[in-house]
Amino acid sequence: MVLTIHHLRISQSERVIWLCEELSIPYELKSYTRSPLLAPPELKAVHPQGSAPAIQDGDLTLAESGACLEYIAHKYGGGKLFLPPTHKDYAHFLYWFHWSNGTLMPTVMRGMFGKFARLAPDSEVMKMSNERTGRCLSMLDERLKDNTWLAGEEFTAADVMMVFPLTTGRYFVQFSLAEYPNLVKYLGRVGEREAYRRAMEKGDPGLSLVLGAEPPEKPLV
Repeated sequence: MVLTIHHLRISQSERVIWLCEELSIPYELKSYTRSPLLAPPELKAVHPQGSAPAIQDGDLTLAESGACLEYIAHKYGGGKLFLPPTHKDYAHFLYWFHWSNGTLMPTVMRGMFGKFARLAPDSEVMKMSNERTGRCLSMLDERLKDNTWLAGEEFTAADVMMVFPLTTGRYFVQFSLAEYPNLVKYLGRVGEREAYRRAMEKGDPGLSLVLGAEPPEKPLV
């Protein structure tokens, strides 16, 4: 039975497609359109969490980006793109792999929630959100100053996890990367990866990729 990826268009489930493309793992893609902004009922019925990504492998249904990536890479990819504990850059890999959803995503998403709540840009909540986002971006920029990829010189699943909030995620939370030249160069390297290009075209055909310093001109929210 072929692995099935349930992908909500313009969402973090692009990570799972990208991983499979990088590792040449066959999969069946089932895509869903937002209704109007969140997941439609058909996707919510796949997993109790009611969001993307979700994968199905036989009788198993699994959600959470990091869990899906780790499961697929180890079961079908021989552990590729996951550094072993014996690797000199293992700690860096582990940190950035978890930092994306543990720190960066919640931080930048506060900006979207603030917009929904119609908070003034100069409100204390929004000022705190912007300050924390800037701190995160500065950390990333510094890490990429002397490293090609987040774990070092080797492309890993940490990069697959990290890219969404810096690219497609800016359709929801608009922020500029103009002050972070190392980060912009990093996204340029991402855009040169054929597997990334294939994944984005399969998951979100026709979507304008956000790989430059500025956010998209036409955000979704």
